[in-house]
Amino acid sequence: MKKYAFGVDIGGTTIKMGFFETNGTLLDTWEVPTRTQENGKYILTDIAEETEKKLKEKSISSLDVEGIGMGVPGPVGADGTVFKCVNLGWGIFNVEEELKRLTNLKVKAGNDANVAALGEMWQGGGRGYKNLVMVTLGTGVGGGIIIDEHILPGTNGAAGEIGHMPMKDNETETCGCGKKGCLEQYASATGTVTMMKRYFKEHEQSESSLKNMDFTAKDIFDAAKAGDKAALETMDEVGIMLGKALASIACVVNPEVFVIGGGMAKAGDILLNCIQKHYTEYAFHAACDTHFKAAELSNNAGIYGGVRLVLE
Repeated sequence: MKKYAFGVDIGGTTIKMGFFETNGTLLDTWEVPTRTQENGKYILTDIAEETEKKLKEKSISSLDVEGIGMGVPGPVGADGTVFKCVNLGWGIFNVEEELKRLTNLKVKAGNDANVAALGEMWQGGGRGYKNLVMVTLGTGVGGGIIIDEHILPGTNGAAGEIGHMPMKDNETETCGCGKKGCLEQYASATGTVTMMKRYFKEHEQSESSLKNMDFTAKDIFDAAKAGDKAALETMDEVGIMLGKALASIACVVNPEVFVIGGGMAKAGDILLNCIQKHYTEYAFHAACDTHFKAAELSNNAGIYGGVRLVLE
């Protein structure tokens, strides 16, 4: 094993990069803009240039670098083939081979949520576990599945897209994916706000500090912590949706732990306990004791996971 490695997390706006020792020590982190012009043709070139600049800055030879591990915001096959990344303008091509050609370094790539899950397993909330499911609760609902310390990518890299699990048959509004009734319509930050607004429509006489406010998911959780009945009931509905979804996942992959991350996870124990309570209600008896942990690496999970990926 060589001493150093790069972790890269490609986002629609910025590319987050980390320079590590392969024992997991983060030496440096920085960001560069994601240049999506001309179908994202500059993205890999920029990454290659940044790695070269960092090695020159640190006076380190590329011969001492194990490689580059990368999270991509879209489906990535086991061989490194990207199956379209709409936000980046990418079509179908092998991202590992192309970046390897530009850098002469070993390259491994995976879906960004899966790579973040790998990072949490290695150095974050999932330390000590070999089988985990990471759930990211933000603008949408994302996920990553780790089995025996390895990412489960699925046929086209779409495993872990738990936000698009079908939850309700009678939904009238459409999810961003084009379907109706997806988990993220109810359990994301956006979905939580939608659930609160629906609560007010169905309970016109309810009293709440949030009524007639332009509230956010954070406002809902803060109100729930303060004892607001409407907020507590809405949060419980969100917990039911997540508990039921995770119980279904546990029937398939039977993880040791669910690691909960994303912006909504900042709500803390009030959300974590609510999810776990409803999970226990729905889970198959052999999976009832699955642990729940908060993610620890925040926005760095992807770069940690990238390094762990290339170490495989």
